[in-house]
This record gives sequence, structure tokens and C-alpha cells, in this order.
Amino acid sequence: MDKKWSVFIAETHRLFREGLRAMLNIRPDIQIVGETEDGIEAIRYTQSLKPDLVILDLNLPRMSGISAIRTIKGESPEIKILVLTDDHGGENITEALQLGADGYCLKDISREELFWAIDTVMAGKPYLSPQIVETILRRCLMCLGNAGSDGPWSDLSPREKEILKLIGEGFSIREISESLYLSRRTVEKHRYNIMKKLNIHRTSALVATAVENHLAVTR
Repeated sequence: MDKKWSVFIAETHRLFREGLRAMLNIRPDIQIVGETEDGIEAIRYTQSLKPDLVILDLNLPRMSGISAIRTIKGESPEIKILVLTDDHGGENITEALQLGADGYCLKDISREELFWAIDTVMAGKPYLSPQIVETILRRCLMCLGNAGSDGPWSDLSPREKEILKLIGEGFSIREISESLYLSRRTVEKHRYNIMKKLNIHRTSALVATAVENHLAVTR
């Protein structure tokens, strides 16, 4: 038998995770090497296990799936990431793909489509569910219609947007520094720059801004 693909599952809901594991165990060419419901543990396990594929939910506790994608791909770009989530928000799709996710599927897909998505991603090609393609097309049309207009986030760097998202999700400076492997001083400097660029003077207002503009998933 050819080499099996090692797969790690990062999924919030235990029942769905167990069903997914049982489904994947049908495939003789797939070996489940681990699983977690936690974003930070997803990073730690993938660092040690080095799986071929991570099947990742975006709505993970302690660290969002978006932040996990950034860290995993930053350290191990060869690891494939297939997002499997019920989050079909346009911003998260775009950000996940920009950070290196190899595929993006919704949880209501069939078993056949999931297997096809895995095969496509492992063959080195991107895979998007049809509903996701439709969402991206709509966003592209909106962007074309709004070309030339400046949003309030245009001055933020990708790292600043990531930190703003984590602040909005209720993480402390210490937790952010630990999860992103940055010094507390660096995180505090990023927070200062974000508040200055957005003309915000209180951390509570910063949290509210992130949540109101769908940059954060509240815990």
C-alpha cells in the first residue's frame, strides 16, 4: 500500500469531530494522528506531529482558526490546511486563503465532496466549495463597485489586523504574546499603533470596534 496521509483534526464540537474521524477512517490511505478542540493546541500538535494535512475549524477556543493558519503556515508551509467550518463570512474566507489555507469547505458538504476536497488539496491544488466560490465572486463584485473608497482598516498591517482580532476575542497581552511568539513589548507596540491609526483611545473601544466590524469571534 502507498504511504498513508497523516491527518490532524482541529474541531470545536466533539460530536462532529468524532463523526469526522469515523468518516475518515473509512479511507485506507488516511491515518488520523491526533485531534483537538483548541486553537493553541492545534499549533503545538502540528509542530510536533508534522501531519500532511490539518482539517481545521475557524471557530476554535483560545486561538481562532485564522491565527492558527498564520502560525502553522508560517512555520511549516508544506503542511496542507483544509478549512472545514460553518463560517461562510467573506472576510474570513479571503483572510484564510491569503494566509495559505489550501481549501475551504462548509460543514454541510457531503462525504463525497469532503473526500474530493482532501484529494484535491493533497494533489497540490486549491479546493473551494461551490457556495464559497459564490461568496468570493459576490465580494469581488462589491470591491469593484467600491473601487477607490478607503476603508478604516486600509492602514493596518496584516499583523496589526491579527492582533486586533485577538484583542476583540478577549485575549490579554500576555496570551497574545505567547500564542504569536512575540514579546509583550512588541504586542503592546502593535496595540498602540492600531489605536493611533484608528483614532481609538481606550482598549474597551478597541474590542468593541473589532467585534462590531466582524473582525473578532467573541468567546
